[in-house]
Amino acid sequence: MLETVRTRARPYFEDAPPAHDWHHVQRVETLAETLIDRHPESASIDDRIVGLAVLLHDIGREREDRGEIDDHATWGAAEAGRILEDVGADAATIERVQHCVRAHRYSNAIEPETLEARIVSDADNLDALGALGIARVFAYGGEVGSPIYDPAVPVADDETPDGRAQYNHLHKKILDLPERMYTTAGSRIADERAAFVREYVAQFDAEVAGER
Repeated sequence: MLETVRTRARPYFEDAPPAHDWHHVQRVETLAETLIDRHPESASIDDRIVGLAVLLHDIGREREDRGEIDDHATWGAAEAGRILEDVGADAATIERVQHCVRAHRYSNAIEPETLEARIVSDADNLDALGALGIARVFAYGGEVGSPIYDPAVPVADDETPDGRAQYNHLHKKILDLPERMYTTAGSRIADERAAFVREYVAQFDAEVAGER
């Protein structure tokens, strides 16, 4: 079933921009496998649910970016249900995968209630940290036309939830991600990746100031 769903999911990413493309899904899949392997109760994790949810978690992202839907997680959960039903998944599997998809989004006030949903959430958030996370921030900023850095809008005065500049986004959202981890393994990787982001921000600040 996993490979069938992989085949069904991939076309949703054909025109996806770099920050949320199929490569992002593949990285999240690898991270999820790492989190499962490092979890002390890995035998209790249904890796089939995790795998299906990872493949389907962002199938609505491109539609949201085009303004066709308001919430890719909500739409994606419904679409995931239709796909899974088509491939013969039972009702319990569909419900568990849909919860993972609904709960993965950073800005949604939906807590992941299952271990599988926590792993999907952690894996998705980890891809927004570290060197890859920085690359995705600036790739997405280029897509939507936000400035890299705007000295007229310091982070302390920026009241937007995501940041009016890509530099602000690093502070307002990305560096908060370690606090949103649900698994011990996810927290450890997040701390390492966040440390790299802080090093990058320090270099960025020094370059803006003309010190380096």
